[in-house]
Amino acid sequence: MSSMTRPRRESDFASFPSCTPIVIDNGASTFRIGWAGETEPRVAFRNVVQRPRHRSTGETVSIVGDTDPALMKFFDCTRSALRSPFNDDVVYQFEYMEYILDYGFDRLGATSEVGHPILMTECECNPSFSRARMAELLFETYGVPSIAFGIDNAFSYKYNQKLGNCGEDGLAISCEHGTCHVIPFLKGQPVLGACCRTNVGGFHVTDFLRQLLTLKYPYHTANFTWEKAEELKKEHCYVALDYLSELQIFKNNKEEAEEKTRYWQLPWVPPPKEEPPSEEELARKAALKEKAGQRLREMAAAKRSQKIVELEKQLSYLEELSEQLDEAEESEASAILGRSGYLSQQEIKSAVSKATQSLRKAKGESNGNEEKADASTADKYPLVSVPDEELTPEQLKEKKKQILLKTTTEGKLRAKQKRAEEEALREKQEEQKRAENPELYLEELRARYSELSEKFEQRKRQKVNGGQTNGNHGSSGGVGRGERLNAAQKERMRLLASAAFDRGKGEDTFGMRDEDWLVYNKMSKDNDDDGNDDDESELVRIASKLQVKSLFQAFLLVVTNLYYPSFLPKINRSEVI
Repeated sequence: MSSMTRPRRESDFASFPSCTPIVIDNGASTFRIGWAGETEPRVAFRNVVQRPRHRSTGETVSIVGDTDPALMKFFDCTRSALRSPFNDDVVYQFEYMEYILDYGFDRLGATSEVGHPILMTECECNPSFSRARMAELLFETYGVPSIAFGIDNAFSYKYNQKLGNCGEDGLAISCEHGTCHVIPFLKGQPVLGACCRTNVGGFHVTDFLRQLLTLKYPYHTANFTWEKAEELKKEHCYVALDYLSELQIFKNNKEEAEEKTRYWQLPWVPPPKEEPPSEEELARKAALKEKAGQRLREMAAAKRSQKIVELEKQLSYLEELSEQLDEAEESEASAILGRSGYLSQQEIKSAVSKATQSLRKAKGESNGNEEKADASTADKYPLVSVPDEELTPEQLKEKKKQILLKTTTEGKLRAKQKRAEEEALREKQEEQKRAENPELYLEELRARYSELSEKFEQRKRQKVNGGQTNGNHGSSGGVGRGERLNAAQKERMRLLASAAFDRGKGEDTFGMRDEDWLVYNKMSKDNDDDGNDDDESELVRIASKLQVKSLFQAFLLVVTNLYYPSFLPKINRSEVI
């Protein structure tokens, strides 16, 4: 709870003549405003500004002075920091100062222009630029006819001197919010050239008290705000006339220390009950969400349209450039290519293809898998579709290699697709056999598994012990390297020896002809015993099916043994692998 309440608006502003001055005590902690001649100010509030947001609309408002508890229902005042126009008792932020003056004159009862002389307090040795800005604000914004500035502690000393509380010579000590000033008086006049200033004030005392409470009660750090510490200071603290004697009282734990000790209980404030949003609020939020989504869709559409325009311009430029190259001669074509930044006409055609694909994608047109595959192949093998007369000898060699690679790749893809179709058809047929006669299907699987296992083992023995066992060599006798090689391996060695013999006769030209690549393909180890991999994969597939079948039978055997022991002799255990 704040230590001050928000002031009410005065209603007798028009009853004062225009010559009556308005007195403003512009303190760094409290702003006071009233009429000259009265003993008390009419309006007093904290000299701060905060800008919270509305809980439902999110709009920002400016609140001057202390926070009204009634506003907490509509505004989130806990997330907005308090802003002060002062910095060490000097006004720097005149934007906040204007908010405070607006609120002060409004609470005093002013409706339009103020139209009264102003007497405003300021600190000692106030900078000239701050005073000039303040005068400019009062003259131009509020229509003030005249302004006078004065020092508040000097006014206080003269008032007490008039009451007989002090003499002509003395010291005026002012303990303010952020600073402390001392002004000497000689013969009733202040000596401003000898005044002193210390940057310690009530703010620092309150902050020090808050730090002490935080250190002593670390579990309640969030509750010890600066405003709460200020309230505790004003309600329970006092100024010690003899500081050392006060320390001895609390050090010796005297009865007086217990009397001066204050116990304060943290207040418990129930959390505010948030009411569920109404149908109108939900509809408004849904409308805002739809509006934001529509704006995003419009931005995406505009961006897509801009991209389509840029791609169309690029495609038009590339097509015009391609037409110019088709019509130009060889010398002119080189100059055109130099100006365009492309190296060859084929590069321009490739750029046209890419731009066309990007344009179709931007427009949302479906090219199909075949078009994508053709475009990918054209990018990977660009020289295949170019006539031979347009290519250099080096490009012709590169074209032959690309044709061979393209043919090989397409053949592998066709073979892979054919194998996938055959595999699907075989799985379908096997599923039909299993559904018609499961026992016969299981016997065929086992027979096929035994056949492939024996075949696989035989190949292993041939690789280790040799493929021939004639009368000259027994099973345990030693065999030579040539006798352990199969037909494909012997053919590979023959081709390698032949290629090496031809290379030794003269210049090494292997690889310059297409036939050389066919020889290399024959010598590749990947073509050695092409059926081995197929047989091995078939063996793994059949073994996995038999394993699943065996696991199912074992599970059935265990379940029958547990729940139906009388049926156990009917199960043929020999079928379980």
